[in-house]
Amino acid sequence: MLAICSMGAQAQETQMVYPQAEWSKAGDILMHTPGQELFNGVIHPSAGLFEDYFDVDKAAEEHRGYISMLEANGIRVHTVIGILKEVGLDSLRQLASNVLKYDISSIPDEDAAKTENYRQEVLNKMSRNDLIRCILLQPTVKLSKTGSNTGYEAQYIQNPLMNLYFTRDQSITTPRGHIICNMNSKQRAPETEIINLCYEHLGLKPILRITGEARLEGGDYIPAGNISLIGCGMRTNDEGIRQILEADAFGHDTVVVVRDHKLWQMQMHLDTHFNIIDKDLCTMVSSRLNAQPGTPEYNTCDIWARTPGTKEYKLWKQDQPFVEYIRGRGFQIIPIDEKDELHYANNFLTIAPRHIMAVGGQSEELQQRFREAGVNVEWISLESLIAGYGAAHCMTQVLQREAFKPDVDPTAVRSTRALATESQSAYRLNGTVANENDRGIIIQNGKKVIKR
Repeated sequence: MLAICSMGAQAQETQMVYPQAEWSKAGDILMHTPGQELFNGVIHPSAGLFEDYFDVDKAAEEHRGYISMLEANGIRVHTVIGILKEVGLDSLRQLASNVLKYDISSIPDEDAAKTENYRQEVLNKMSRNDLIRCILLQPTVKLSKTGSNTGYEAQYIQNPLMNLYFTRDQSITTPRGHIICNMNSKQRAPETEIINLCYEHLGLKPILRITGEARLEGGDYIPAGNISLIGCGMRTNDEGIRQILEADAFGHDTVVVVRDHKLWQMQMHLDTHFNIIDKDLCTMVSSRLNAQPGTPEYNTCDIWARTPGTKEYKLWKQDQPFVEYIRGRGFQIIPIDEKDELHYANNFLTIAPRHIMAVGGQSEELQQRFREAGVNVEWISLESLIAGYGAAHCMTQVLQREAFKPDVDPTAVRSTRALATESQSAYRLNGTVANENDRGIIIQNGKKVIKR
């Protein structure tokens, strides 16, 4: 079992806690090396939520190579399959029982109770590996009667969990603990039960499960030291965010809701167009960075905050320019141009301050930008896996990072007065801070103002 240090403990040099900042040194990561369950997805990529066909065996080889690189950096990687091979058989059998279906709708006179008893007999005889196969492939046996042989024949239908290798999405890990998501796509919903079982086996019982009409996916969440960043758009909705706020599960006193107005599959999550490398360095795809107010690419943000020591959040500012909010917090932004964005350059994993794991094959221009910013990049080969609409960040759920040490305020809390002052800044349309002598259209408090 993992030993997560107490949130209230005095931070030590090597103390590992639930992630508080995306740039802190990573300790433990949960991943899933894809296998047979991928095949159904690649034979019709769009239906599998994939971008294109890719070789299943090469994908698995790439994934194992990625794990090896992480382990070479002293990171402990836990795999879904490794955990399923250790959990109690009763728990594994129950999970398999939830997904193995015998369909007798074509046999009106079939005894349903007898069929169910037979299904349970088979499940009780299954080996551990076959139970795991059942969980990943989600088979349905559609039965019909025949006058010969055993008296039955069947069609075999599978609903395999081909997206499970994107272990970022089924949960988020805040400074409070793990939250089980409610996936946007129905076909991905069963993935959350597997991840929940993995957490419980590791001794990391989730603190919240998102339910009902709420939607939440892990690629939309980024912890950033004193604040939580949460995307709201194609895969995560306001109700999902509200449930986390009301449960006091974010673990930060400031929550920034980044609103996506484009709703484009290539930029389905916040981490597809924005990412963090260090306390003062981040990336953003150029189309978002240079977007003009009112265009679909222009990100706005709502700022929720609470007084230290209280639980209730209040909406302090709404429709703020996200680029300027990030710059106002002291971040330098490295632009990711379109050719690199389409090769998943922004979907990297930060494993320590200014140390990232990123998809290889990016432009010399981007490599130079990283070098100039002092970023140590380990380029990984993911040419097959990225055809599934995700990359290095999407394939990892970081369970522990080193404790965040704020530069000034040891409680890592910003006052509501500071938040209000920060959001009063005015900006030109090109995103730079305006001064009192500027004339024309100015963005003030998230709204256009004409200064004459």
